[in-house]
Amino acid sequence: MVSWLEELDRRETAAREEIAELRDQIEELTSRLAEREDVLSRLQITRETMTEILAGDDTVSVAGAEADAGEAEMEEPRLPAGSPVGVRLVPQWTPGLAVGVLPGPYRDIVEVLQDAVHPMRAHHLCAALGLSTDKSKVEGFRSKLKRLVGRGWLTEEGPGLFTPREALAAGGDAPEQAGSSAVRRRADVGSGSRP
Repeated sequence: MVSWLEELDRRETAAREEIAELRDQIEELTSRLAEREDVLSRLQITRETMTEILAGDDTVSVAGAEADAGEAEMEEPRLPAGSPVGVRLVPQWTPGLAVGVLPGPYRDIVEVLQDAVHPMRAHHLCAALGLSTDKSKVEGFRSKLKRLVGRGWLTEEGPGLFTPREALAAGGDAPEQAGSSAVRRRADVGSGSRP
């Protein structure tokens, strides 16, 4: 038979072991809690920063150049670093905005079209850029072309025929001439066939 002193010792030892185990768990949970609080803090800061970025309309700013009108050279506008969700990576074209502000793939498209003699279709542009000409890839690429048209960098002369806007094609910042594509089409028809 076990004496009551031995039973007390056994229970005291078990209680001490349980206390030590609970303290280890508390330390582990405290460490995990600190890590999760750190993650939450970074997420909150990111939310605040993104809210500030998205609240401003000028993701590409030329305001600094306009403010320093006395300077001889205009500083080229820059895109924000990275690609945060909701930020326009393809800015709206405005006079004085260089092709260099476009992200690499978009800049390549505009430059190939500037060098082209005739308007180009999406699959021809894919081939010229060394991209896949599979139908699904070309359709995805076509969305980039439509985005450039929507932001004023390209024009779509006919269904699926893309060219750079007149000011970019000329290599200058001249304003786009309305109806210039119609004049060019008429010139191709011949002098005796005026409508």
